[in-house]
Amino acid sequence: MSNEKKESVSKSAIQIQHVNKTFYQGEVAFPVLNDVSFEIEEKKLVTLMGPSGSGKSTLLNILSAIESANSGQITVFGNKLFGANEKELTIYRRKTIGIVFQFFHLFPYLSAIDNVSLPLYLSGISKSVAEAKAKEALSLVGLSHRKDFTPKEMSGGEKQRVSIARAIVHQPKLILADEPTGNLDSGSSEMIMKLFNRCVKELGISVFLVTHNEQIGESGDINLRMLDGKIQNK
Repeated sequence: MSNEKKESVSKSAIQIQHVNKTFYQGEVAFPVLNDVSFEIEEKKLVTLMGPSGSGKSTLLNILSAIESANSGQITVFGNKLFGANEKELTIYRRKTIGIVFQFFHLFPYLSAIDNVSLPLYLSGISKSVAEAKAKEALSLVGLSHRKDFTPKEMSGGEKQRVSIARAIVHQPKLILADEPTGNLDSGSSEMIMKLFNRCVKELGISVFLVTHNEQIGESGDINLRMLDGKIQNK
């Protein structure tokens, strides 16, 4: 009975409670996040839309542990980010999350397999094991045949698929994606969104995706909107 009950209860991927963030320029304060609160179940594709300056990138950076909030509670799969020390945040970045950027952030002179292997090398995993896992990740994104190519030899869509492979190679619980289709044509964008859906449905990875694209912004399991530092709807 107890096992059945556990399986029926959905776990939270992200819990945000009363989060505030203000930037300062001299003595002038610029509030960016204003008492933001929401909760997201695991294994969901979540989209976040909003105009420039609405606070969505700041929220993503806080979830990525790139920036810290001024106040509030941020819990991601049990990891409490507010008040965590740098060692705890480093472990969180390496184990719990994977990040996909708009501009790919691949090393231009490394092959696809070496780019994907990097997070594993940083975690102390041997080269042979890292490369085996990287090949598996590249196969999942449909790029086995391009594993020895460098980013300079790839299209934008292929580069983004390499960056998704890099984000999932260490089997994170959450992918944070910052405008992942912003530099891609419609065909490549559609392929990238299909991959994110596969991450959720086949790999059980939660995805939190920031976008300006209206169509993509309406395509998630949960679609959020930000305006003036506040979540408008869920």
